[in-house]
Amino acid sequence: MSLVITNIGELMTQDPRAGADEGVLRDAAVVVEGERISWLGPAASAPAADLSFDAEGRALLPGWVDSHTHLIFAGDRTAEFEARMAGKSYSAGGIAVTTGATRSTPDFDLTRLAMGRVAEAVAQGTTYLETKTGYGLDVENEARSARIASTVVDEVTYLGAHLVPAGTDPDEYTGLVCGPMLDAVRPYVRWADVFCERGAFTEEQSRRVLQACRAAGLGLRVHGNQLGPGAGVRLAVEFGAASVDHVNYLDDDDVAALAGSWSDWDGQGGQGRRGTVATALPACDLSTRQPLAPARLLLDAGVQLALASNCNPGTSYTSSMAFCVTTAVLQMGLSVHEAVRAATYGGALALGRESGSDTDGSRAVGSIAVGHRADLHLLNAPSATHLAYRPGIPLTAALWRAGVRQA
Repeated sequence: MSLVITNIGELMTQDPRAGADEGVLRDAAVVVEGERISWLGPAASAPAADLSFDAEGRALLPGWVDSHTHLIFAGDRTAEFEARMAGKSYSAGGIAVTTGATRSTPDFDLTRLAMGRVAEAVAQGTTYLETKTGYGLDVENEARSARIASTVVDEVTYLGAHLVPAGTDPDEYTGLVCGPMLDAVRPYVRWADVFCERGAFTEEQSRRVLQACRAAGLGLRVHGNQLGPGAGVRLAVEFGAASVDHVNYLDDDDVAALAGSWSDWDGQGGQGRRGTVATALPACDLSTRQPLAPARLLLDAGVQLALASNCNPGTSYTSSMAFCVTTAVLQMGLSVHEAVRAATYGGALALGRESGSDTDGSRAVGSIAVGHRADLHLLNAPSATHLAYRPGIPLTAALWRAGVRQA
């Protein structure tokens, strides 16, 4: 059945083809047929539909696209958080605590926990989710995490290269990640990631992982430049990774490399090679007391930016994309439009889902345009500005995910 959502006070399409006024329409309407958007424009010109929903002058956005999460886990790291708030510095080693709890949790319970976290995200306006493995760190448990993830989220990323387990030779473990573990997870994942950081994987080890995963046909992502300057950005651009995430510590060469990766992309439906998206994770930055990623600098340099929650048990136990948008506006120098774009269209870019021409035929997300998946987020506010104007206030009034009402 078709649905017309009418009397929309502010329609923020995030469609890069929209042109004037940054794709913001006033007094608008949207028509949904099945899973897709079939029409949008002035409310007075809206065609008839089987059902009608009155937005009552409120703002309509694309659903949030959360392109970086770690939802397949068990256990609790509250003590680590308390210690960090008391002044202890963050290191990657805390991942091992979650690994032990995750390995000992049965499939049913691990699935139930992940489904609960997805439900929390959806209740706050998220309509498209990526998540990673990385808390199994052996062949059996990484494959199990990938299989469970494939049943609860939209995109799954292989992150066997999250941390070298204690007592394991780093080079031997890297070989396991590049061989038997990769083979075991391959049926369930579209992406591969590596934590290229001190305390995790060196540049040489990260290169081995990226080479093996690319040869296996996986798209690439990189955790990089979180705890200090490093090779993450450089490797991501060199390998044509879809995104490099964290990006807290960047030098001029890093910024130039990211900007240059987009030099032959026209932004109009994906002509030319996509570059490497810089994904900022502000909730994680606040929790780890790292400097916030230089989002303003990146945008001004011509880098494509995404915002994501990094929901995980150790450093960012939130799935609130609205919180990330608010932080980006209040503390990172972004306008409301820029922050919303990074949390919708930017996330879609980071997942290669910004247009309808994906190799597997998947429909586009992250923007409101004819033919795109009907992921729609109605705010209980007349404009998206209220996301920053009223920080911490739940503003999701209604949500459609692939055309199906969720809230």
